[in-house]
Amino acid sequence: MADDSTTDAFAPLRIKRVVHETSDAVSLVLDVPEECSRRYRYEAGQYLTLRVDVDGQDLRRCYSMSSAPVEDELRITVKRDPGGVVSNWINDTAVAGVELQAAPPEGRFFLREGLSETGELVAFAGGSGITPIMSLIRTVLAGSDRRVRLFYANRARDSVIFSEALAHLAELNPDRLVVENHYDEDGGVVTPVAIKSFVDAIARAGDADCYICGPGPFMETVESTLCAAGVPPGQMHLERFKVAAPSAQVTEDAAICEEIVIELDRTVTETAYRRGETLLQTARMAGLKAPSSCETGSCGTCMARVVEGSARMLNNDALEEDEVAEGWVLTCQSLPTSRKVRVVYE
Repeated sequence: MADDSTTDAFAPLRIKRVVHETSDAVSLVLDVPEECSRRYRYEAGQYLTLRVDVDGQDLRRCYSMSSAPVEDELRITVKRDPGGVVSNWINDTAVAGVELQAAPPEGRFFLREGLSETGELVAFAGGSGITPIMSLIRTVLAGSDRRVRLFYANRARDSVIFSEALAHLAELNPDRLVVENHYDEDGGVVTPVAIKSFVDAIARAGDADCYICGPGPFMETVESTLCAAGVPPGQMHLERFKVAAPSAQVTEDAAICEEIVIELDRTVTETAYRRGETLLQTARMAGLKAPSSCETGSCGTCMARVVEGSARMLNNDALEEDEVAEGWVLTCQSLPTSRKVRVVYE
């Protein structure tokens, strides 16, 4: 979710075409004005932040591109989410010709430079987690000779997004793309045994570049199984759409905090800490327009530096180890763990 401080970054993108992928998922092909074309170039796996007005509410949500940069279009895919105000609104009302306010592409869930060009791309997608994975697959197949393996889990066959598109890609690349589908309606939820069986079929798992996206429990199962199989952490890349709520212990540890000092735009604000709030939430409650976007710990937009006191991140898929060692945190995922915390947005 982007903040008002980035309002100027948004531009109107017209919906060129609406594709109904399943009964509860649509893809929007967006027209980028010529004057904005450079700003909206993207890497496979990144996302757009949409700014929409629903019943008088100014809302922002992040949606991954399902198209690939090599294709001559920009497409996002949105699955209906129970209780999801924006995703339901898009699925119910999106039509060609309507303009959506969108910020330029962001995100760090993209193909890494310097990796083996012969190692396989191994992807694990659960449900709508296929969206950024699809962008990665299309890019690798079009721009390299690498093999691609996809483990794709869904509740049922009629909920599979991109079923026809994946079948077409497999037909065009019979020696390079392997897709293994898992349906909960047949065998229950994905287990470590199923993931291990898939990984064991990879000739050189140690050389594989693994990308994981889907519901939290699915991602945890995949990540732990890959770790047990010896896949180095540096070769596992995760994209989270949602992050689990902090445990009671983590919230209790944060209860010792009394004061938060925030430096933003050369202004220092002191505010009392309210139990359970992240540093980003505290900044907002203090009336500050702190930068943010995905709010799942994936993009790095909300990063700031803790210069006094300490904080604990609930999730971090954006910062490197050396950055964390220097005091940088993702404020959307950080709870204070000292009586006073001073955080600086630079």
